[in-house]
Amino acid sequence: MEKGVLKRLDEYSFLLPKGFVPCMRVPGVIFATEKLLEHIIKDEAFRQVANAACLPGIVKYSLAMPDIHWGYGLPIGGVVAESVEKGVISPGGVGSDINCGVRLIKTSLTKKDIEGKIEQLVNLLYTNVPCGVGSEGKLRLSQKELREVLVGGSQWAVRNGFGWAEDIEFTEEKGKMDFADPENLSKRALERGLPQLGTLGAGNHFLEIQTVERVFDKNAAKILGLFEGQVTVMVHTGSRGLGFQVCEDYMKEFIPAMTRYGINLPDKQLACAPISSPEGKRYLGAMASAANYAWANRQMITHWVRESFERALETPAEKLDMHILYDVAHNIAKFETHIVDGKKMKLLVHRKGATRAFGPGSKEIPEKFQKAGQPVIIPGDMGTASYILVGTETAMQRSFGSTCHGAGRVMSRHAAIRKTKGKDIVSEMGKRGIYVRAKSRRTLAEEVPEAYKDIDEIVEAVCGANLSKKVARLVPLGVVKG
Repeated sequence: MEKGVLKRLDEYSFLLPKGFVPCMRVPGVIFATEKLLEHIIKDEAFRQVANAACLPGIVKYSLAMPDIHWGYGLPIGGVVAESVEKGVISPGGVGSDINCGVRLIKTSLTKKDIEGKIEQLVNLLYTNVPCGVGSEGKLRLSQKELREVLVGGSQWAVRNGFGWAEDIEFTEEKGKMDFADPENLSKRALERGLPQLGTLGAGNHFLEIQTVERVFDKNAAKILGLFEGQVTVMVHTGSRGLGFQVCEDYMKEFIPAMTRYGINLPDKQLACAPISSPEGKRYLGAMASAANYAWANRQMITHWVRESFERALETPAEKLDMHILYDVAHNIAKFETHIVDGKKMKLLVHRKGATRAFGPGSKEIPEKFQKAGQPVIIPGDMGTASYILVGTETAMQRSFGSTCHGAGRVMSRHAAIRKTKGKDIVSEMGKRGIYVRAKSRRTLAEEVPEAYKDIDEIVEAVCGANLSKKVARLVPLGVVKG
């Protein structure tokens, strides 16, 4: 693809016109800087933006965030809004790790307060939170309890002693989607979910002790409870094997279903069914169940993070002010109302590798954040910065209240392993002042900073497009990888 196909809308957005793929129903819009656009063209993820524009019922645009890269069906970093009346639901538009998401736990500690304690804290987190491929949790749930988790989400976890009542208020959707229906999960999905609640998993998932390096917006930071030098903990994980199985099961069901509904798409990985169809309703019930599992998972991990700090610092978590800033999903489909061409419209918004970023005054966000906008948590890759942003009114108008979700890969996992052959990654991270524990060297090799785009450039793009506003930049002190 030549850049000439793209029409520059402004410094941070580019139009992919209808007709690039013949079946496109709407144009595509890619948010990026010139530098990031080079990666996007090389990766060819723009083709998936065009393919997604062929989905029946799509509204306005097929959108791509600056961290976009090639995914299954919809690109990672893609956003698609579907008309509830005429639209479809696509498992490939949600992602295989349903409700993969991030939460940030604040403290009243400063970096000085934990000097000499980082290694102990990381080791405690590594011990208390099971991690790695196929890792199993400390809980042994019955089938009945698992179904309660799938319906109750993080509210189930709090009711059972894993967290504080206030945690629910600062979790997107208050930690549960009401239309969850565990009866729509396969036996295999339930089997995979039984042993994995309260586990970190592998891949790009992590636990990270961080410090607030810089505050950009003092007023917003005050509302969010952030200050320079503050110690925070970031949790990044999702619905584990259960969510992956849900995606796999429904992809198999939706591919033949498209023939029955007369849907033709250029990529079968975008397999979909009408939202109102029996297949669509079953998937939505299963997806919501997996999303609830993920919120419960992050809630359990939060409980064990607090316990780890209590043990290392010999102080109750309440006295350390270990409150949740916010918990946001970035692989999910949600029913929302947006203004489209001057009219209110109920939509099903698919965000795959994209974060909700609702602006000030949105009734869907906690009252505490009404003046600032919804907190947006953007994790960096291992060893580099993360950002806290807030949503904007412009995001509501331009991107259905969406922004980026992270740095975005520029190198495959296999390529990253080849590139780091012979390197002592733990030692190199240690020289940068970051203590790392991981289940295997392979995980570290897959997740080295060189495998990702520049997080500062990604954030410049979404803030330049006014999809978000910068509040604070966080840097790692200690990392646990699966």
